[in-house]
Amino acid sequence: MHEYTSSTRVWGLTCPGFPEEVSRARRWTRDILRGSPLADDVELIVSELSANAILHTASGLESGRFHLALAVSGRAIALSVTDDGGATTTPKAEEDQADDAEHGRGLRLVSVIAHRVVVHDSDGGRTVTAELFTDGRKGEHLC
Repeated sequence: MHEYTSSTRVWGLTCPGFPEEVSRARRWTRDILRGSPLADDVELIVSELSANAILHTASGLESGRFHLALAVSGRAIALSVTDDGGATTTPKAEEDQADDAEHGRGLRLVSVIAHRVVVHDSDGGRTVTAELFTDGRKGEHLC
């Protein structure tokens, strides 16, 4: 992690809504979090949330895009993925998925890894934020 962890640092990345951009989002995250014990977990969350944006919203359309924001402090990491909207349902973690189901496990996985997951709807799309605390505390806000 960066030597400047006494305050929160924030990065942003906007990607076209192509499936191959999910790997770009993972690399970007890995580069920022190099050396962090939470890097692998956050990279997995980036992959799940970015793929969900492309698969389930207007972000996956020809002119679609998704935006990532990564906030890092000495106490926590928060990752947000904002889509282009257009989804008719709010994402939720599916509790009971059939063993052979092809979809529906991603947000559940994110909910298990992250200490807190928040979904915000707006006119321009939906933002899903996952927070991970470096000391394992649950239920507190990053900022």
